[in-house]
Amino acid sequence: MPRVPNVTAPRFLVVSATEGEAAYVPDGFEVVVTGIGKVAAAVAVTEALARYRPDERPSVVNIGTAGALHEHHAGLFVPSAVLNHDISAEVLRSLGHPVTDRITLPDGDDSVLATGDVFISDAAVRDALATRADLVDMEGFAVAASCARMGVGCRIVKHVSDRADESAMDWPAQVDASARILGDWLTENL
Repeated sequence: MPRVPNVTAPRFLVVSATEGEAAYVPDGFEVVVTGIGKVAAAVAVTEALARYRPDERPSVVNIGTAGALHEHHAGLFVPSAVLNHDISAEVLRSLGHPVTDRITLPDGDDSVLATGDVFISDAAVRDALATRADLVDMEGFAVAASCARMGVGCRIVKHVSDRADESAMDWPAQVDASARILGDWLTENL
Protein backbone atom coordinates (compact mmCIF):
# COMPACT_ATOMS: atom_id res chain seq x y z
CA MET A 1 0.00 0.00 0.00
CA PRO A 2 1.43 3.44 -0.91
CA ARG A 3 2.32 5.80 1.91
CA VAL A 4 1.63 9.47 1.87
CA PRO A 5 4.88 11.20 2.81
CA ASN A 6 4.99 13.66 5.66
CA VAL A 7 4.51 17.22 4.55
CA THR A 8 7.76 18.96 5.27
CA ALA A 9 7.62 22.15 7.21
CA PRO A 10 8.45 25.38 5.44
CA ARG A 11 11.83 26.83 6.38
CA PHE A 12 10.22 30.07 7.53
CA LEU A 13 6.87 31.16 8.86
CA VAL A 14 6.30 34.86 8.13
CA VAL A 15 4.31 36.63 10.83
CA SER A 16 2.80 40.11 10.73
CA ALA A 17 0.23 41.93 12.81
CA THR A 18 -1.88 43.12 9.90
CA GLU A 19 -2.73 42.03 6.38
CA GLY A 20 -1.44 45.37 5.11
CA GLU A 21 2.04 44.72 6.50
CA ALA A 22 2.08 41.29 4.81
CA ALA A 23 0.68 42.51 1.48
CA TYR A 24 3.94 42.01 -0.44
CA VAL A 25 5.23 38.79 1.10
CA PRO A 26 6.56 36.78 -1.86
CA ASP A 27 4.75 33.64 -2.97
CA GLY A 28 5.90 30.45 -1.32
CA PHE A 29 5.93 31.68 2.27
CA GLU A 30 3.37 30.62 4.82
CA VAL A 31 1.98 33.80 6.41
CA VAL A 32 0.25 34.23 9.76
CA VAL A 33 -1.56 37.50 10.43
CA THR A 34 -1.76 37.75 14.22
CA GLY A 35 -3.83 40.82 14.89
CA ILE A 36 -2.53 43.79 16.85
CA GLY A 37 -1.03 43.54 20.34
CA LYS A 38 0.99 41.18 22.48
CA VAL A 39 -1.78 38.75 23.42
CA ALA A 40 -3.01 38.35 19.85
CA ALA A 41 0.55 37.85 18.58
CA ALA A 42 1.54 35.31 21.23
CA VAL A 43 -1.62 33.26 20.77
CA ALA A 44 -1.47 33.27 16.95
CA VAL A 45 2.22 32.34 16.75
CA THR A 46 1.93 29.60 19.37
CA GLU A 47 -1.16 28.20 17.68
CA ALA A 48 0.55 28.23 14.25
CA LEU A 49 3.71 26.52 15.55
CA ALA A 50 1.71 23.93 17.50
CA ARG A 51 0.34 22.60 14.20
CA TYR A 52 3.80 21.22 13.40
CA ARG A 53 5.59 18.31 14.96
CA PRO A 54 8.28 19.73 17.27
CA ASP A 55 11.12 18.56 15.01
CA GLU A 56 9.49 20.13 11.91
CA ARG A 57 8.66 23.60 13.18
CA PRO A 58 9.85 26.43 10.94
CA SER A 59 11.78 29.45 12.10
CA VAL A 60 9.67 32.59 12.43
CA VAL A 61 10.31 35.91 10.72
CA ASN A 62 8.20 38.71 12.20
CA ILE A 63 7.82 41.57 9.73
CA GLY A 64 6.07 44.84 10.34
CA THR A 65 6.21 48.52 11.03
CA ALA A 66 7.73 50.27 14.02
CA GLY A 67 7.97 53.73 15.46
CA ALA A 68 11.42 55.33 15.65
CA LEU A 69 12.41 56.39 19.15
CA HIS A 70 15.37 58.44 17.89
CA GLU A 71 15.19 61.24 15.34
CA HIS A 72 17.95 59.78 13.13
CA HIS A 73 16.37 56.31 12.79
CA ALA A 74 14.75 55.53 9.46
CA GLY A 75 14.50 52.56 7.14
CA LEU A 76 14.80 48.87 7.90
CA PHE A 77 16.01 47.29 11.16
CA VAL A 78 16.73 43.73 12.27
CA PRO A 79 16.83 44.07 16.07
CA SER A 80 19.36 42.19 18.20
CA ALA A 81 17.11 42.39 21.25
CA VAL A 82 13.47 42.97 22.07
CA LEU A 83 12.08 44.15 25.38
CA ASN A 84 8.64 44.19 26.95
CA HIS A 85 8.38 47.86 27.86
CA ASP A 86 5.03 47.98 29.64
CA ILE A 87 5.44 45.31 32.29
CA SER A 88 6.40 46.21 35.88
CA ALA A 89 9.39 43.85 35.83
CA GLU A 90 11.24 45.47 38.74
CA VAL A 91 8.18 45.36 41.00
CA LEU A 92 7.42 41.75 40.12
CA ARG A 93 11.03 40.73 40.72
CA SER A 94 11.01 42.50 44.10
CA LEU A 95 8.01 40.33 44.99
CA GLY A 96 10.00 37.22 44.14
CA HIS A 97 8.58 36.47 40.71
CA PRO A 98 10.91 35.70 37.81
CA VAL A 99 10.18 37.94 34.84
CA THR A 100 11.62 37.82 31.35
CA ASP A 101 11.40 41.31 29.93
CA ARG A 102 14.25 41.15 27.38
CA ILE A 103 15.06 38.55 24.73
CA THR A 104 18.26 38.51 22.70
CA LEU A 105 17.88 37.73 19.00
CA PRO A 106 20.60 36.29 16.73
CA ASP A 107 21.99 37.98 13.62
CA GLY A 108 20.65 41.42 14.42
CA ASP A 109 21.97 44.89 13.69
CA ASP A 110 22.45 45.90 17.37
CA SER A 111 19.16 47.79 17.52
CA VAL A 112 16.70 47.22 20.36
CA LEU A 113 12.95 46.95 19.78
CA ALA A 114 10.57 47.81 22.63
CA THR A 115 7.16 46.11 22.54
CA GLY A 116 4.06 47.16 24.41
CA ASP A 117 0.31 47.29 24.11
CA VAL A 118 0.31 51.08 24.31
CA PHE A 119 0.28 52.96 20.99
CA ILE A 120 3.10 55.48 21.41
CA SER A 121 1.99 58.83 19.99
CA ASP A 122 3.31 61.22 22.64
CA ALA A 123 6.81 62.72 22.36
CA ALA A 124 7.43 62.66 26.14
CA VAL A 125 6.57 58.96 26.39
CA ARG A 126 8.72 58.28 23.32
CA ASP A 127 11.70 60.12 24.80
CA ALA A 128 11.49 58.16 28.05
CA LEU A 129 11.35 54.88 26.14
CA ALA A 130 14.27 55.97 23.93
CA THR A 131 16.63 55.59 26.89
CA ARG A 132 16.15 51.81 26.57
CA ALA A 133 15.39 51.13 22.91
CA ASP A 134 15.65 52.32 19.32
CA LEU A 135 12.23 51.29 17.98
CA VAL A 136 8.78 50.51 19.32
CA ASP A 137 6.05 48.13 18.16
CA MET A 138 3.14 46.16 19.62
CA GLU A 139 3.99 42.50 18.79
CA GLY A 140 7.73 41.76 18.55
CA PHE A 141 8.39 40.70 22.14
CA ALA A 142 5.35 38.42 22.14
CA VAL A 143 6.44 36.75 18.89
CA ALA A 144 9.97 36.22 20.24
CA ALA A 145 8.65 34.88 23.56
CA SER A 146 6.39 32.41 21.77
CA CYS A 147 9.27 31.25 19.58
CA ALA A 148 11.53 30.81 22.61
CA ARG A 149 8.86 28.78 24.40
CA MET A 150 8.25 26.63 21.30
CA GLY A 151 11.98 26.12 20.64
CA VAL A 152 12.20 27.75 17.22
CA GLY A 153 14.37 30.45 15.74
CA CYS A 154 13.08 33.99 15.46
CA ARG A 155 14.13 37.02 13.50
CA ILE A 156 12.34 40.36 13.63
CA VAL A 157 12.44 42.78 10.70
CA LYS A 158 10.86 46.20 11.17
CA HIS A 159 10.49 49.20 8.89
CA VAL A 160 10.14 52.65 10.46
CA SER A 161 6.70 54.05 9.67
CA ASP A 162 6.59 57.00 12.07
CA ARG A 163 8.40 58.88 14.83
CA ALA A 164 6.36 57.44 17.74
CA ASP A 165 4.81 60.86 18.32
CA GLU A 166 1.73 62.56 16.89
CA SER A 167 2.91 61.40 13.43
CA ALA A 168 1.97 57.86 14.51
CA MET A 169 -1.62 58.77 13.77
CA ASP A 170 -0.62 58.75 10.06
CA TRP A 171 0.43 55.09 10.37
CA PRO A 172 -2.30 53.74 8.05
CA ALA A 173 -0.98 55.87 5.19
CA GLN A 174 2.56 54.54 5.69
CA VAL A 175 1.83 50.81 5.79
CA ASP A 176 1.86 50.15 2.04
CA ALA A 177 5.31 51.68 1.50
CA SER A 178 6.69 49.78 4.49
CA ALA A 179 5.11 46.52 3.31
CA ARG A 180 6.80 46.83 -0.09
CA ILE A 181 10.21 47.27 1.55
CA LEU A 182 9.58 44.34 3.90
CA GLY A 183 8.56 42.15 0.94
CA ASP A 184 11.77 43.10 -0.86
CA TRP A 185 13.79 42.18 2.25
CA LEU A 186 12.18 38.73 2.33
CA THR A 187 12.97 38.19 -1.37
CA GLU A 188 16.59 39.25 -0.94
CA ASN A 189 17.36 37.54 2.38
CA LEU A 190 15.38 34.29 2.65
